[in-house]
Amino acid sequence: MIVFDLRCPGDHVFEVWFASSAAFEEQRARGLVSCPTCGSGQIEKAVMAPRVGAKGNSVAAAARPDLKTVLNAIATEQAAALRNSNWVGKDFATEARAIHDGEKPDRLIHGQATAAEARALIDDGVPVAPLLVPVTPPESLN
Repeated sequence: MIVFDLRCPGDHVFEVWFASSAAFEEQRARGLVSCPTCGSGQIEKAVMAPRVGAKGNSVAAAARPDLKTVLNAIATEQAAALRNSNWVGKDFATEARAIHDGEKPDRLIHGQATAAEARALIDDGVPVAPLLVPVTPPESLN
Protein backbone atom coordinates (compact mmCIF):
# COMPACT_ATOMS: atom_id res chain seq x y z
CA MET A 1 0.00 0.00 0.00
CA ILE A 2 1.09 3.55 -0.69
CA VAL A 3 -0.31 6.81 0.67
CA PHE A 4 -0.59 9.95 -1.44
CA ASP A 5 -1.39 13.51 -0.50
CA LEU A 6 -3.83 14.66 -3.19
CA ARG A 7 -5.00 18.17 -4.09
CA CYS A 8 -8.02 19.51 -5.97
CA PRO A 9 -8.31 22.85 -7.83
CA GLY A 10 -9.92 24.30 -4.67
CA ASP A 11 -6.60 23.71 -2.86
CA HIS A 12 -8.09 21.04 -0.59
CA VAL A 13 -5.35 18.56 0.35
CA PHE A 14 -6.32 15.09 1.54
CA GLU A 15 -4.59 11.76 2.11
CA VAL A 16 -5.60 8.53 0.33
CA TRP A 17 -4.16 5.00 0.32
CA PHE A 18 -3.77 3.04 -2.92
CA ALA A 19 -2.41 -0.39 -3.75
CA SER A 20 0.17 1.21 -6.06
CA SER A 21 0.90 4.30 -8.18
CA ALA A 22 -0.69 2.49 -11.11
CA ALA A 23 -3.85 1.88 -9.07
CA PHE A 24 -4.08 5.62 -8.31
CA GLU A 25 -3.67 6.54 -11.99
CA GLU A 26 -6.22 3.93 -13.10
CA GLN A 27 -8.82 5.05 -10.53
CA ARG A 28 -8.26 8.72 -11.33
CA ALA A 29 -8.65 8.05 -15.07
CA ARG A 30 -11.98 6.27 -14.38
CA GLY A 31 -13.24 9.25 -12.34
CA LEU A 32 -13.26 7.29 -9.07
CA VAL A 33 -11.10 9.77 -7.14
CA SER A 34 -12.74 12.97 -5.94
CA CYS A 35 -12.17 15.61 -3.29
CA PRO A 36 -14.04 14.74 -0.08
CA THR A 37 -14.55 18.45 0.62
CA CYS A 38 -15.85 19.85 -2.67
CA GLY A 39 -16.38 16.74 -4.83
CA SER A 40 -14.05 17.87 -7.62
CA GLY A 41 -12.71 15.06 -9.78
CA GLN A 42 -9.73 17.11 -10.99
CA ILE A 43 -7.23 15.55 -8.63
CA GLU A 44 -3.44 15.77 -8.72
CA LYS A 45 -0.75 14.47 -6.40
CA ALA A 46 0.33 17.13 -3.90
CA VAL A 47 3.90 17.64 -2.78
CA MET A 48 4.51 15.44 0.23
CA ALA A 49 7.34 14.85 2.66
CA PRO A 50 8.87 11.38 2.71
CA ARG A 51 7.82 9.18 5.62
CA VAL A 52 10.95 8.19 7.49
CA GLY A 53 10.71 6.08 10.61
CA ALA A 54 11.98 7.52 13.87
CA LYS A 55 15.30 6.40 15.31
CA GLY A 56 15.04 3.64 17.84
CA ASN A 57 16.78 5.74 20.49
CA SER A 58 14.69 8.91 20.08
CA VAL A 59 11.95 10.08 22.42
CA ALA A 60 8.53 8.85 21.30
CA ALA A 61 6.28 11.38 19.59
CA ALA A 62 3.07 12.46 21.27
CA ALA A 63 0.55 9.62 21.23
CA ARG A 64 -1.90 9.74 18.33
CA PRO A 65 -5.51 8.80 18.89
CA ASP A 66 -6.19 5.15 18.11
CA LEU A 67 -7.58 4.89 14.55
CA LYS A 68 -10.20 2.35 15.60
CA THR A 69 -11.43 4.71 18.35
CA VAL A 70 -11.68 7.62 15.91
CA LEU A 71 -13.53 5.55 13.30
CA ASN A 72 -15.94 4.23 15.95
CA ALA A 73 -16.68 7.81 17.06
CA ILE A 74 -17.35 8.85 13.44
CA ALA A 75 -19.60 5.82 12.91
CA THR A 76 -21.55 6.59 16.10
CA GLU A 77 -22.12 10.23 15.11
CA GLN A 78 -23.11 9.28 11.57
CA ALA A 79 -25.56 6.63 12.84
CA ALA A 80 -27.19 9.23 15.10
CA ALA A 81 -27.59 11.62 12.15
CA LEU A 82 -29.02 8.88 9.93
CA ARG A 83 -31.71 7.96 12.49
CA ASN A 84 -33.39 11.30 11.67
CA SER A 85 -32.91 10.90 7.92
CA ASN A 86 -34.92 9.10 5.24
CA TRP A 87 -33.29 6.51 2.95
CA VAL A 88 -34.05 7.37 -0.70
CA GLY A 89 -31.69 4.87 -2.33
CA LYS A 90 -30.56 5.54 -5.88
CA ASP A 91 -33.05 8.44 -6.15
CA PHE A 92 -30.78 10.55 -3.92
CA ALA A 93 -29.72 13.06 -6.59
CA THR A 94 -33.29 13.57 -7.83
CA GLU A 95 -34.72 13.89 -4.30
CA ALA A 96 -31.95 16.24 -3.11
CA ARG A 97 -32.45 18.52 -6.12
CA ALA A 98 -36.27 18.51 -5.69
CA ILE A 99 -35.94 19.42 -2.00
CA HIS A 100 -33.39 22.14 -2.80
CA ASP A 101 -35.63 23.59 -5.54
CA GLY A 102 -38.67 23.62 -3.21
CA GLU A 103 -40.55 21.01 -5.25
CA LYS A 104 -40.68 18.63 -2.26
CA PRO A 105 -40.90 19.30 1.50
CA ASP A 106 -37.64 20.03 3.31
CA ARG A 107 -36.35 16.90 5.07
CA LEU A 108 -33.10 15.08 5.78
CA ILE A 109 -32.30 12.31 3.31
CA HIS A 110 -29.51 9.89 2.55
CA GLY A 111 -28.96 7.48 -0.32
CA GLN A 112 -26.68 6.60 -3.20
CA ALA A 113 -25.30 8.87 -5.92
CA THR A 114 -22.61 8.46 -8.52
CA ALA A 115 -19.56 10.73 -8.38
CA ALA A 116 -20.92 12.61 -11.42
CA GLU A 117 -24.33 13.11 -9.77
CA ALA A 118 -22.69 14.35 -6.56
CA ARG A 119 -20.48 16.79 -8.51
CA ALA A 120 -23.51 18.12 -10.42
CA LEU A 121 -25.40 18.68 -7.15
CA ILE A 122 -22.42 20.51 -5.65
CA ASP A 123 -21.96 22.59 -8.81
CA ASP A 124 -25.65 23.60 -8.62
CA GLY A 125 -25.35 24.65 -4.96
CA VAL A 126 -27.29 21.70 -3.52
CA PRO A 127 -25.83 21.00 -0.05
CA VAL A 128 -24.60 17.40 0.06
CA ALA A 129 -21.88 15.58 1.97
CA PRO A 130 -20.42 12.10 1.59
CA LEU A 131 -21.00 9.54 4.32
CA LEU A 132 -17.68 8.66 5.92
CA VAL A 133 -18.76 5.21 7.02
CA PRO A 134 -20.45 3.03 4.38
CA VAL A 135 -24.18 2.40 4.89
CA THR A 136 -25.80 -0.86 3.89
CA PRO A 137 -28.94 -0.13 1.84
CA PRO A 138 -32.07 -1.36 3.70
CA GLU A 139 -33.02 -3.60 0.76
CA SER A 140 -29.69 -5.44 1.16
CA LEU A 141 -30.28 -6.36 4.80
CA ASN A 142 -31.50 -9.86 5.68
